[in-house]
Amino acid sequence: MSNDRLTATAETAPPVAKKVPHDRVHHGDLVVDDYEWLRDKTDPEVIAHLEAENAYTEARTAHLAEMRQTIFSEIKSRTLETDLSVPVRRGEWWYYARTIEGQQYGLNCRCAVQSLDDWEPPVLEPGTDVPGEQILLDANVEAEGHDFFSLGSFAVTEDGNLLAYAVDTTGDERYLLRIKDLRTGEMLGDEIPNTFPGALWDPSGEFLYYQTVDDAWRPDTVWRHTLGTSASDDVVIFREEDERYWVGMGLTRSRKYLVIEVGSKITSEARVLDASDPTGEFSVVLPRREGVEYGIDHVVVGGEDRFLILHNDGAENFELCEAPVASPERQRVLIEHRDQVRLEGVEVFRDHLVVAYRRDAISRLAIWPIGADGYGELSEIDFGEELYTAGTAANPEWSSPYLRLVFTSFITPGRVFDYDFSSGALHLRKEQPVLGGYSAEEYVQHRDWAVAEDGTRIPISVIRRKDVSTPAPSLLYGYGSYESSVDPTFSVSRLSLLDRGMVFVVAHIRGGGEMGRRWYEDGKTLAKKNTFTDFIACARHLRESGLASIVIADGGSAGGLLMGAVANMAPEQFDAILANVPFVDPLTSILDPSLPLTVIEWDEWGNPLEDKSVYEYMKSYSPYENVESRSYPPILAITSINDTRVLYVEPAKWVARLRDAGARDVLLKTEMSAGHGGVSGRYEKWKEVAFEYAWVLDRAGLIGQG
Repeated sequence: MSNDRLTATAETAPPVAKKVPHDRVHHGDLVVDDYEWLRDKTDPEVIAHLEAENAYTEARTAHLAEMRQTIFSEIKSRTLETDLSVPVRRGEWWYYARTIEGQQYGLNCRCAVQSLDDWEPPVLEPGTDVPGEQILLDANVEAEGHDFFSLGSFAVTEDGNLLAYAVDTTGDERYLLRIKDLRTGEMLGDEIPNTFPGALWDPSGEFLYYQTVDDAWRPDTVWRHTLGTSASDDVVIFREEDERYWVGMGLTRSRKYLVIEVGSKITSEARVLDASDPTGEFSVVLPRREGVEYGIDHVVVGGEDRFLILHNDGAENFELCEAPVASPERQRVLIEHRDQVRLEGVEVFRDHLVVAYRRDAISRLAIWPIGADGYGELSEIDFGEELYTAGTAANPEWSSPYLRLVFTSFITPGRVFDYDFSSGALHLRKEQPVLGGYSAEEYVQHRDWAVAEDGTRIPISVIRRKDVSTPAPSLLYGYGSYESSVDPTFSVSRLSLLDRGMVFVVAHIRGGGEMGRRWYEDGKTLAKKNTFTDFIACARHLRESGLASIVIADGGSAGGLLMGAVANMAPEQFDAILANVPFVDPLTSILDPSLPLTVIEWDEWGNPLEDKSVYEYMKSYSPYENVESRSYPPILAITSINDTRVLYVEPAKWVARLRDAGARDVLLKTEMSAGHGGVSGRYEKWKEVAFEYAWVLDRAGLIGQG
């Protein structure tokens, strides 16, 4: 520890939140919450407390200013700041995005297709002019005068003449929807406030569909807007009254059907409308049944329209069926359920299906040709790496001869390929540039396994430099909720940790989706503690196997709940904990159906409002409820004041209670103009990453390395 750090620590006292007893009674259980008053962000005293926490955090980390600047400079120096994406064909245009050195946000652009038979994307060079280029939207211009900016909906009409786009300038995820005439560059008078991302044009371009949310931030309503009319005249075409369900909308790649999707965490329903009749009535494909999830798409086989239906009715890992459009209940199984393979999706093209699935914790893709007589032979694409992520990218055209896909791993920068449906060849269109002489050969990634308390084997991904000897300081990342899988991805910023001798580890714990639907089921509701004990088992394994000398835990959102839980359950296993927008007061939130997203979360966590056993179980692991006078590792919590998903009050209360219980090294940093995703703008995001990584390296004893 440096003398500067000793001085700063000695002279800076942490903020002390006042106590205002607030009673909460459920199922006969009285809880006195001394810090609930922090929930009111309109209270000047609350803002003053958060600003005091920020000042304290800045003082306690002031000695890291040079390291923060160094890491920021490393990220910047490794990034090709003036760059562009591989063009994607839609109609008679090639669409792509640009970034320009010195600018926080990107530009959405297009250039004309030279020939209708030309499917080879033009090779565009960063920093050079593109003949005939049109800038559809410059987010830097849109963001002027705002501390925060997020682009939501971005939809161009079929004829390419109009753009509908939505912006959020506060971080609360309420977007203003606008329409731009791309022929003239003029903004139309059509403006619609408070929308949800996901606007959609009907194929004629006369009608724009969009969604709005209810008071609990649940997208519940689909509207139809007629071009050139007032938003007050817009028509509600669907509203979902059940508070457990979200609403979404899409258009099949064939442009044949408009689809409204309704789903809770465990149940779904689809409604369709022939796109040639955009003002008609949507019809239900299959009525919702509790616990049954399904999705649909449109395929043409032998000239006949059919629905493809991916469902889990009696098939835990899902199966794929086809059915006549007029009788979707008459299903024929195409891909049956398999215990070791989780079917995740199917994309439909005119002559091929692309099947996405997961086996052995790795995402995979297979191509399935469609002929006049039916389906051909399914073939998996071989990418030749042990740990990787492969998935489809933007593929708007039904008749495209290519499949645009992306590939990456923990050590392989992102690659964009076009897969040739006819030959099976993979054409590399772009590899993410990493400046400064990066070589994947200097790094290694491998799969390891920990053993949980109940004997379950937990997959672990390990990434490090080849020349780093172990045991070494390790950053252990985990999430473990919502069946979300933490797949291998490359990170430029992570190099600043790896090159200083840190090992990066991902714990693929239960509650995620890496090992199939059962993996998820065994880490939710009344089995949620498996998520936490799995993570602790992974930390223990890192030490006992000789890989880790120091273990620093990292997680955000629901992964922040994980951080808070393991801090209470096994603080001795962790040398420090980084918690981003942490869901650390889940019981208070899930007990209040008026809060954003609470009701739809009951399928994930259980309903403690009605079920005493769920209440008692959640209370037994809730980080905030279980803070005690014990030796906690250093903790850094980061949140955003406009977050609508995990309210800032949760980490604010948690930190206050930790300090009251005697935790000596706890920091809270609140972004005062951001939402759930943190700050906006790429340079600001790099600064935020640099702040976190400098703290991590300091706790790992690696300052001065690299």
